[in-house]
Amino acid sequence: MTNCSYCNSLILFGGRKVGNFSFCNDRCAGQAQAILASRCVPAEIVEKVTKDVHEGECPRCRGRGPVDIHTSHSIWSALLLTSWKSKPVICCRSCGLKNQVLSGVGSAVFGWWGFPWGLLLTPVQILRNIYEAFTPPDATQPSEALKKHVAMSLAARMAEAQATPPPISPGQGT
Repeated sequence: MTNCSYCNSLILFGGRKVGNFSFCNDRCAGQAQAILASRCVPAEIVEKVTKDVHEGECPRCRGRGPVDIHTSHSIWSALLLTSWKSKPVICCRSCGLKNQVLSGVGSAVFGWWGFPWGLLLTPVQILRNIYEAFTPPDATQPSEALKKHVAMSLAARMAEAQATPPPISPGQGT
């Protein structure tokens, strides 16, 4: 088993390969170019911005940090239809724990109703939430997942800035 190169979710079944990258689904595979672009952002800039995010306020509750990536796992099923996902969120420990508890409870209520995947994967998703709740990221330093997210965000901003034409000032043009 391997982890998704974009969202870092554990790939239990299937997945998709793009070059040297493994992805959990097509949506994540669509981020292969962003991952490559993020490697061009200078490391010292990534470190500084990551530190600022980590030590900043929580984007969810506006409370004090540390802020990092916290992942919650959910599943719901109905007869032959089952959907499961892992959702990484940038937030403080408290908000991350709330998401994990809510996802675990929701999975316990709505996950079992599908055959066969609901019955098989509901305990997996519940256990993943329990594991995430009891093994949070290190509060003293940003996680690698947060660094990766910041690098990708910076790369996207740089690409957007390069693609945007400069404004035309009065008197320019024809």
